[in-house]
Amino acid sequence: MKHLILLLVFISFTTFGQSTIVKIEDGQIEGMTNKAGDILIFKGIPFAASPVGNLRWKAPQPVAKWADVRKCVAFGPSPMQAKPAPFMYWSSEFLIPEEPISEDCLYLNVWTGAKTPTEKRPVLVYIYGGGFRSGGSACPIYDGEAMAKKGVVFVSINYRVGVFGFLAHPELTQESGYNASGNYALLDMIAALKWVKNNVEAMGGDPANVTIAGQSAGAFAVNFLTASPLAKGLFQRAIAESGGSFVSSPNRPKLVLQTAEQQGISFAKSLNASSLADLRSKSADDIQKVMGGLSSPIVDGYVMPESIYDIYKKGKQNDVSLIVGWNEDDKTMGQPAKADAFREQVKKRFGDKADALLAIYPADTDEQAAQSQGNINRDESFGIQDYTWAKMQTKTGKSPVFVYNFNRKLPANTPESQFGAFHSGEVAYAYNNLHTLNRPWEPVDHKLADTMSSYWVNFVRTGNPNGTKLPNWPAYKPASENVLILDKTIQTKVLPTKPQLAFWEDYYGVGK
Repeated sequence: MKHLILLLVFISFTTFGQSTIVKIEDGQIEGMTNKAGDILIFKGIPFAASPVGNLRWKAPQPVAKWADVRKCVAFGPSPMQAKPAPFMYWSSEFLIPEEPISEDCLYLNVWTGAKTPTEKRPVLVYIYGGGFRSGGSACPIYDGEAMAKKGVVFVSINYRVGVFGFLAHPELTQESGYNASGNYALLDMIAALKWVKNNVEAMGGDPANVTIAGQSAGAFAVNFLTASPLAKGLFQRAIAESGGSFVSSPNRPKLVLQTAEQQGISFAKSLNASSLADLRSKSADDIQKVMGGLSSPIVDGYVMPESIYDIYKKGKQNDVSLIVGWNEDDKTMGQPAKADAFREQVKKRFGDKADALLAIYPADTDEQAAQSQGNINRDESFGIQDYTWAKMQTKTGKSPVFVYNFNRKLPANTPESQFGAFHSGEVAYAYNNLHTLNRPWEPVDHKLADTMSSYWVNFVRTGNPNGTKLPNWPAYKPASENVLILDKTIQTKVLPTKPQLAFWEDYYGVGK
């Protein structure tokens, strides 16, 4: 009997030509191998029922099981959003394909180098960015093959974005069964993590060794998941690249359920919808065309019982090992103001703190003012979030946190594409995917990508990024303020922007 069981396991995980059939909880799925034949790839696996019709704006529901073998060799549709188009520094490689885009979007993808289900490789679950308004797992830079070659089972997931992922409304709250609405995107992520827990072992993964990772909105999502009681026990580590939600700012206002519900009422009126049934009868395209609603997580009393800051302050977070960091040119802003106008803006907003701000963000010339505005945007939008996250974890948590600054200015094809170490620029390095970007890469870039992805893999495996032949990366300590600088030279330094972040700590009162 023992030999028969082992034979059946082997058969269920054997490659047939260029495809592989694996049995998961909901049925059999057929994937494919990469060109080298050493990585198994499954794309477009449904992890929840299609959130359409009466399931629009509901928590994700179970998938209907299937009897036949389901082919999983192409990405599922990306979530409903505006048609993707390159802008600022985000070329086509940073965007999802133009088609398919649909409400029917709750799919995930798996890359694994395991040969049998008994290998129990560490698992990395990647959550994409896009401001919670756009994005999808089919974006080229999120390819999981390179990380799978380094020994992890790489999973990328879709979640609902924009108003489809976050609309709150009193009728939605009433029907929910948990007295809240909104945050459907976070519930999608939690459903995907539950799928991983129940199914990843069939792909050679270890359901007890899961790391969640994300960039930008994906990093904000990671932060929310580390604070949500609904995600407790679904992951053991977390990586956040340029994102967190500890500080409420003009760019990141804190919203509670009652305020979000009022926005939902106004949104319904703009669609001439007098009831929830009317809202659900509207086409996805019609809804997408209307401005308003909500497109970010809220404190809803269910997924998020309190603000992230308060949860961490009380030590109620999911206490897991962390990697957090941000980029030297991490900014998401439009045209900067001229020096005179900028100084006036500073005086108007910061009052008696204006001189202190201008001392560390000078504006003597238009060029200097432009640089300072970019740095303010970086530090207020991302730096202070991750910095506060690291500090709060060291105060109320037991698990270590490792902090980085990514400062490598990406090689540019033209002067117009010289954006430095821009927002999202580190993603291709972190997952060893330089080949997905059209850039004049230098040997130092390939070395940095190999090193950075090795840090990530080591962390996913053990909770410690350090390993053989890698520059030492010490755990973050507020007393020393040491962070890892990822650049042409990789080294540990005192946090370069410490004076600037000290200003924001004082301004928002989070450093006390």
